[in-house]
Amino acid sequence: MKARSDELQIFVCVIECGSISAAAEQVGQTPSAVSRSLSRLEAKLETTLINRTTRRMDLTEEGKFFFERAKQILEQMDELEERLSLRQQTPAGRLRINAASPFMLHAVVPYIAEFRSLYPDIQLELNSNDLIIDLLEQSTDIAIRIGNLADSTLHARSLGSSPLNILASPAYLERHGVPASVDELSSHTLLGFTQTETLNHWPLRHAQGDRWQIRPDIAASSGETLRQLALEGQGIVCLSHFMTHQDIQSGRLRVILPETNSGYRQPIHAVYYRNSQLALRIQCFLDFIQGKLAGYAGN
Repeated sequence: MKARSDELQIFVCVIECGSISAAAEQVGQTPSAVSRSLSRLEAKLETTLINRTTRRMDLTEEGKFFFERAKQILEQMDELEERLSLRQQTPAGRLRINAASPFMLHAVVPYIAEFRSLYPDIQLELNSNDLIIDLLEQSTDIAIRIGNLADSTLHARSLGSSPLNILASPAYLERHGVPASVDELSSHTLLGFTQTETLNHWPLRHAQGDRWQIRPDIAASSGETLRQLALEGQGIVCLSHFMTHQDIQSGRLRVILPETNSGYRQPIHAVYYRNSQLALRIQCFLDFIQGKLAGYAGN
């Protein structure tokens, strides 16, 4: 007997999920059913693909070889299905999107219901990662990146840009006062990033230029963590407008030193590996999210 496509899908899912139980939840089967599917596949191939113990799973050399080829086969099947749907001009298929947590939470998730109502045949996978990822390694169709791009091997589409604002909560400003100049910030509690040093260069004009480097009193790796700290009145922060515009509108955060802001805007790009025309499902998402960004970022 020959291996079936559903057995290939289960095998690839087990490896990508890291466990049989996680894969079972992903494919909507019981762990025992997934385990039996793996055993049938190994019996058909007359080889062991995975060494399984109660604590871990390891691919055999044959399993590594088979895993890469199985992924290619499944991707080719997805592409075939996509090409058929393109003939009908109906965007469909799985769309894997990766973005930093703040962008995912504030610029993607709020609009998913609307996107799904427009394109019900697109199956979304939303993954968050605050570090730059390898698109191929992570099986990602689109990655949203904030800031200047350094990797020239990627195809990129600009989605616009977002201003950076210096912000603090009303409670913090009531306790510590509103700084009247850049120099006065030195006497305040400043919130900044632990990684990517340029994120701690605030767009403020001063005697030495139009970027002011801070030494954070409280540092975090995620912009969302810094946003929550600012909302809790823990200090002054510099964050992008796409993740704070609702806080500003509601008065939860106040913009400070607007007259000294240099006006720098963070570029926002979608990056992807494609040498030909974009798949319709990808094109639809990029057009959709670009329109949403333009609505509140002044693009």
